Amino acid sequence: MSTAPNSYPSLCSSPPLPRTQTFSLITSQFKQTSLKNVKSLKLFIRVGNLSSGKQSVLIVRANGAEEPATEEEDKYEEYEVEIEQPYGLKFAKGRDGGTYIDAIAPGGSADKSNMFSVGDKVIATSAVFGTEMWPAAEYGRTMYTIRQRIGPLLMRMEKRYGKMEEASKLTEKEIIRAERNSGIVSGKLREIQMQNYLRKKEQKETRERELREGLQLYKSGKYEEALEKFESVLGSKPEINEASVASYNVACCYSKLNQIQAGLSALKDALQSDYEDFKRIRSDPDLENLRKSEGFEPLMRQFDESFINENALNAIKSLFGFNKK
Repeated sequence: MSTAPNSYPSLCSSPPLPRTQTFSLITSQFKQTSLKNVKSLKLFIRVGNLSSGKQSVLIVRANGAEEPATEEEDKYEEYEVEIEQPYGLKFAKGRDGGTYIDAIAPGGSADKSNMFSVGDKVIATSAVFGTEMWPAAEYGRTMYTIRQRIGPLLMRMEKRYGKMEEASKLTEKEIIRAERNSGIVSGKLREIQMQNYLRKKEQKETRERELREGLQLYKSGKYEEALEKFESVLGSKPEINEASVASYNVACCYSKLNQIQAGLSALKDALQSDYEDFKRIRSDPDLENLRKSEGFEPLMRQFDESFINENALNAIKSLFGFNKK
């Protein structure tokens, strides 16, 4: 089990107008129309002799309440695809707590399917085993299911065309880029920068809280509940040191649950996030079940350069007879 890095000491231990308005338009050439909850109304009236070709266009705008979203705006296309390990997918947690595709690794099963796109939302996945489908209601639980899945993984997805939940961010980036290019820093830009700062600060505080809660759950032997907290941290775009600690603790949880493949996968994530306490990995009792597996040493040899150098040195000593007694 690993506590938080040293940089996280706290982890170690006027009344509004009516919203609904109705407009009635009656002319000799138009039928009566009733529009409710209209945000803006444009009425084009052509005045003049149709045969003469001389006409004027009068545009009338009416401001009211917000226009309701159409069904097409709220509806996204769904699709299903079955993939096998290595999946080649990286996930992120959306602001709604859902699971979204953050990256697709070239050459992986997901990439070869030619079905997934960054930003697509996970709606449901195969259960840990069998043919049952489980809804992807919460990020941590969804990742728990995906990591432990036995056999091919069937995923029901929602095509988001790269939108994820980040449409507003794209607009902010466009505003910032345009204003920086023009050399003007407006109040709007400062407001956006402040919002981004506060959002990042809130996300960091949430990750720190979830790490603390995960550690407490782990110490109480509630490994599955701890997993959800650690996975949630990983899905919230953590800093590299946060990612390494959370991934290491995920590996410890799976080791305790004797879920070897899922544990090795999490340990690999930790090593790829620059977790370099190799001595701890080789001695931590929480990883005992992983160390007994066939895949442990091959994984460690990919990252532990000191171990590789030691083996090379021993080989040279043997070649020249230095190891002989």
